[in-house]
Amino acid sequence: MRKTTEAIRINNGLWINILVILVSAVSCITPYQPDTISNVSSLVVEGQITDQPGPYTVKLTRTADYSYKSLNLLETGATVTISDNLGNKEILKEQPPGGTYQTSVAGIRGIAGRSYKLTIQTKTGTSYESSQEVLSAAPAIQKLYYESNYTPPSGIAAGKQSWTVFLDSKDPDTLGNYYKWSWTHYAFTDVCRKTFVLGQNMYTGILCCSECWDISRCYTCININSDLNINGKAISRQLITQVPFTSKSRYYIEIEQQALSKGAYQFWKSIQQLTSTTGGLFDAAPSTVKGNLRCINKDNELVYGYFGATGLSASYLLVDRSDGQGEPTVDLPVVVPYPTNPSCVVCENSLYRTPNKPRWWTN
Repeated sequence: MRKTTEAIRINNGLWINILVILVSAVSCITPYQPDTISNVSSLVVEGQITDQPGPYTVKLTRTADYSYKSLNLLETGATVTISDNLGNKEILKEQPPGGTYQTSVAGIRGIAGRSYKLTIQTKTGTSYESSQEVLSAAPAIQKLYYESNYTPPSGIAAGKQSWTVFLDSKDPDTLGNYYKWSWTHYAFTDVCRKTFVLGQNMYTGILCCSECWDISRCYTCININSDLNINGKAISRQLITQVPFTSKSRYYIEIEQQALSKGAYQFWKSIQQLTSTTGGLFDAAPSTVKGNLRCINKDNELVYGYFGATGLSASYLLVDRSDGQGEPTVDLPVVVPYPTNPSCVVCENSLYRTPNKPRWWTN
């Protein structure tokens, strides 16, 4: 299952900042653009606590003036605390290069039935807090499975092979359950740095110093539902994702089923509705997506994002792609010359790569 393709670098914080710009914008009929546009800087919060082992992460950024090329300004030097309704709390430690705050491995742990709150004090003395979030346990994932899809070639269009992943579960009998599904793909890689060679349609690479896995996720996918129409019934054939035909090797994917609060569900639904519009003449004008955070000492200051308390159930699936029709779409080859300088590259633990073996990985 070795794969040398490096995961595409996507700025996770950029997604929510793009939403902030969308919901703050004002629609215009004329194409006039002033020389400079000023936008009040606002705090953006991303994070949650779950009933799975930590550490838990909270990311703080600030919206920038529209004239800035970067929309992701790190909020460094803040004091970030997660607390529950029984008086347990932990101050998160800021991680380099800053703006990301994390609990310790043996620190606070999410427990179903308890409520949790996030408090933030910036280095300038501004304070923020979230509303209390009750953590609800997620029902177990009963089954994960996939089905092969093949579209034959037509005209100049080539045939297309993929596999659709589905999930089965069971909704509790009580009304008022809300769900969000996400997935993570891990692919083993032995190359931790590669460089495109102009004119040769290939890469040169440098090996990893240890075992390493590239990580792929869909940061812009919002897959949510409620039990309004299925209360107490089976959750059947819930669509998770499409697996691409990039290799004939097995495709390892981990799926999470998340139990959301009503507030978190409404937050994600608002974002889903906002991003599903096409930008046509008759689309509804953007409006502010309401989160669960507020500024304590500045009543009129806007703060974006959501701090959630989320129950999780997780499992994995190996998709057999050996019988895929046609030829897989593969990346350009990577040649590792010998010797290289440096001799190897450290596999950094990040959103996009990890030296830690996935929990259900088998060779």
